[in-house]
Amino acid sequence: MPELILAIGNCNYSSWSLRAWLAIEQTGLPFREEIIWFDEDRDRRQRKALSPTGRVPVLLHGKMAIWDSLAIGEYLAELAPEAGLWPDDRMARARARSLCAEMHAGFPAVRATLPLNMRRRMEQHREHGTDVDNEVRRLTSMWTDTRQMFGDDGPFLFGRRTLADAFFAPVASRFRTYGISLKGEAKKWAETVLNLPAMRTWAERANAEGHPNPAYDALLLNDRSGTGPPNLE
Repeated sequence: MPELILAIGNCNYSSWSLRAWLAIEQTGLPFREEIIWFDEDRDRRQRKALSPTGRVPVLLHGKMAIWDSLAIGEYLAELAPEAGLWPDDRMARARARSLCAEMHAGFPAVRATLPLNMRRRMEQHREHGTDVDNEVRRLTSMWTDTRQMFGDDGPFLFGRRTLADAFFAPVASRFRTYGISLKGEAKKWAETVLNLPAMRTWAERANAEGHPNPAYDALLLNDRSGTGPPNLE
């Protein structure tokens, strides 16, 4: 089989890279990383050389480039079906795909106001706005309902670990960064994901990698307008 190469951005900032990296790590397939530092690729030249969108992540497999996190997850699920990236049960699988699709396309307020920054910790109980509050309620209800419906066999959303956990893992990290409190099943799930060895490894890399983006960090800390940080990915 041709070599798998996963191009990612900064661990500290790139939520979509984290999703794809967790997915490929779960498969156990051998792969090589290519890291593109955002501060060294301001013109996106490196990213455009790999992906038609000029964004990361992108999975390279022989002559094929897969440049979208959800598409990467689907491709990996086909390459390594034994890894169980999707639940075995049809109804659970349909819900898992629905959850991933909603995360993939939705939650603009959370994305704009609570961007991924694994090195930061904000004070709790800070006001984030009505739109963020509504999306937080939606996210926590999704996690709680899924755990109650499908979580009997383990601590993840569908009992055992699936692609859905990878897609929401950056949100769990965001909630920790910004002091968003969780309760019940949502809290148990978030703690499970944040304590995954793979997530701990990613967080350690984020803390050690350097390559800060001062403008991004300043906007994250000071701007509550909802316009959000520049799109780095």
